[in-house]
Amino acid sequence: MASNQLQRVTFRPIARNDLGLIHQWILRPRVTEWWHSPSSIADFEEHYLPSINGTSTTKAFVAQRDQEPIGFIQSYVVMGSGGGWWENEQDPGARGVDQFLADPDQLNQGLGTAMVREFLAKIFREPEVTIVQADPDTNNHRAIRCYTKAGFAAVGQVVTPDGTALLMRCSRAGFAHQRTGA
Repeated sequence: MASNQLQRVTFRPIARNDLGLIHQWILRPRVTEWWHSPSSIADFEEHYLPSINGTSTTKAFVAQRDQEPIGFIQSYVVMGSGGGWWENEQDPGARGVDQFLADPDQLNQGLGTAMVREFLAKIFREPEVTIVQADPDTNNHRAIRCYTKAGFAAVGQVVTPDGTALLMRCSRAGFAHQRTGA
């Protein structure tokens, strides 16, 4: 993939007026297959308003290419995330990510990988972040390929509140090594 495509992927924090669009994206069959999110717009708004208001450890973003919305991506503090998620995590610098591209016509072109790589660069600018993890469904081969190309390594299968997933992690050092090619 050309590096200029990577440079064109930017992120802006979601705003209240984005919630309708993101909710429409989440209801698309290829997203709902893997994404477990509130189905009603009211529940969706209630879920993401703390992120918008800055009262949540989850930071949600609209991913853009050339200023056009292309997808959704979020990061969260893993330790203490609640709801049965990552109850044994002891690293306060661990972050989790979830993401999807909105338009199925943009799949299989490297855009998801570029989006994840650029988001990793953004997350690792925060000095307290030590590692970033993702947990795609074990049958979501496209997401697993995307995360692998972006620098994540498979740790093993885990059982999450959403079912069996493949825990994948990318360390700060591993990401820096991949970026420099050293």
